[in-house]
Amino acid sequence: MADNTRYLEYDVCGSPRELGRQIGEAAGEQVRGFCAAAMEMIHRSVQISAASAMLAANESMSFVEAYAPHMLEELRGVADASGVTVEELMLLQIRNQLQADDSGCTAFSLGGPWRMGSVVAQNWDNDPALDAFTIVLTRRPEGKPAFTTVTQAGLISYIGFNDAGMGVCVNSLPAPSRKLGVPHYFTMRGIYEADSLEAAVHAVRRAERAIPANIVMSTPQGPADLEVTLDDVRLLTAADGLLTHTNHCEHAELLEINTRFPELIQSHARKRRIEELLRGQGEDDEASGGENGASLELLKTALRDHQDYPRSICRHTNDDPHTGFWQTVLSVIIEPNERRMHITRGAPCENPYETYVLR
Repeated sequence: MADNTRYLEYDVCGSPRELGRQIGEAAGEQVRGFCAAAMEMIHRSVQISAASAMLAANESMSFVEAYAPHMLEELRGVADASGVTVEELMLLQIRNQLQADDSGCTAFSLGGPWRMGSVVAQNWDNDPALDAFTIVLTRRPEGKPAFTTVTQAGLISYIGFNDAGMGVCVNSLPAPSRKLGVPHYFTMRGIYEADSLEAAVHAVRRAERAIPANIVMSTPQGPADLEVTLDDVRLLTAADGLLTHTNHCEHAELLEINTRFPELIQSHARKRRIEELLRGQGEDDEASGGENGASLELLKTALRDHQDYPRSICRHTNDDPHTGFWQTVLSVIIEPNERRMHITRGAPCENPYETYVLR
């Protein structure tokens, strides 16, 4: 169990530059630490020189400038206040473009007939070294929805929700990629500036993207999933109010990609298991509240599941030479309409869910 089970919390407001300045002043230590550690993390997966990595970061800025110049302005404010360069901050945003991503996250979204209401949740499986740089950050930008994310300091956005009813989780999607383009953290930030599923899809689709990703959402229009590739954004919805996703393509137009890219960390088995756990909840009326009555405790239990260990929903380090260092760094359950999320600092089987509220 972590010594402190809550992440540090920060709340900033104002213009893009002012948002960045306040982030840099408040979380400068974590920003500097993350920048210093980024290259080492990249080298763990792929060999690339520091000069080549920084060149890619520099070249990526023109794509961001074309997509959302105000987001780049925010990064400039972070850089000025924390004592790092904009190029170093951009390296944080593009590091997934420079290395193979073999982490495996499990996510789901509930809505419609599910009595708990709108929920989106996931286990975030990654490098445990990222814990030192992880914070809970609320941004209140001028003229746009306020939003709260659990994120590494220095990223332009990550997992969380806004005050317009949008909840966002993300997991890796094996598919074609390219070295340069708009990093997916910026397209996720575009979703936080949206207030509907239609606007969220547009925010992602209009970007000249660099890498594929899967975005699981809770929206005012219900659960939704975006399978994001370089050429398009495919939308998946759930007629019965339950949508699950792991790390392989589900949309009919993308199924052939699964034959060219191997699944990540037993993706198909994890998807079957999370479906089984969530759909089977109605068998225990006392715990679940009846048919389609999943409780918060039941969702936590599903995310703590160890079936098929070490490639389970709740993942732990093991002796696999390629993926054994990945583990469930945090687990998150987001209730966007309640403006709150429940997060574990570390694996959910070992640490409590702490609640964070956007007021």
